[in-house]
Amino acid sequence: MVAAGVHVVPLMPAADVIALAVEAERLGYDYCMVADEGIHPDVYACLGAAARETSTIRLGVMTNGYTRHPAVTAAALATVNQLSAGRAVAGILAGGSMVLGPMAIERTRPFRVVADTVTAIKKLWSGDEITWQGEHCALDHARLGMGTQDIPVWIAGRGPMVLGLAGREADGVILTVKPDLAAALEIVENSAQKVDRPALKRMYLGRICYTPELIEGQRSTLSFVLMDSPPRVLHSLGFDEPTIDIVAHAARTNDPSLVDPLVTDDLLHRYQIAGSPAECAAKVATLASEHGLHAVLIDALSPDLDANLAVIRDSLPIIKGTLT
Repeated sequence: MVAAGVHVVPLMPAADVIALAVEAERLGYDYCMVADEGIHPDVYACLGAAARETSTIRLGVMTNGYTRHPAVTAAALATVNQLSAGRAVAGILAGGSMVLGPMAIERTRPFRVVADTVTAIKKLWSGDEITWQGEHCALDHARLGMGTQDIPVWIAGRGPMVLGLAGREADGVILTVKPDLAAALEIVENSAQKVDRPALKRMYLGRICYTPELIEGQRSTLSFVLMDSPPRVLHSLGFDEPTIDIVAHAARTNDPSLVDPLVTDDLLHRYQIAGSPAECAAKVATLASEHGLHAVLIDALSPDLDANLAVIRDSLPIIKGTLT
């Protein structure tokens, strides 16, 4: 049976983030990942509190190397790992327009940022004193105060270089575009085979839209996803070259309004799992079987706690195939 996870985008009070982690554990979820959204509730404060309120669910972050130095990330995750008795997970990604734009951070050389972040945190989790020079960051006689850490690293990405890095270096890969799963996984597995690494865990992250309201809720964020996607992903969604040029221009100018007209009802259905609860359950089962998925993670991003609680409650039987 595929594992289930909640991906909390903290567009809500910190207390609600913690409440979602607690309820996810009670319901039977295996993972709770919290997005590092910069100017929203602090991810590590929330995870630390959740660690004290839970006992079995694995707690992770989805963070980037632009807004925090990797040494700070390594120490923060080690702290969560201690507080949770070894339940921490590191989700590393390049960082997208929704996070970096408000901080006026230019998304330059995303592959290098991800690669240096992964290298730095792994070196620090060895427990050794580290002096190391990367292209994006460096360590100078740095030693982690919490000692050696065994924390799995999952890489989330869509670009071929980041996916290749996941195959070579990560314990898991998180993929977010349903029609691109096969192509993305091929890049990951080819990279892993070249360095003779064992198969890594495969995760699909996306909304399961079993009501029209949930489908519509994705509309506000999909423009940002498209702006951060490489041409391969846009082709998988049916975009032609002139449309891809529009998306590229929107990304260069940080203007999602240029992409908003492209987010049609048809695109919303192609991008994610959508339909009746029974149809969604069948689609999840097919995706998990065809692509060897370890876990399916669903978004909880409403500012309303009751809405998020309903989503995680109703999505679990769809993921687990236990609808009655």
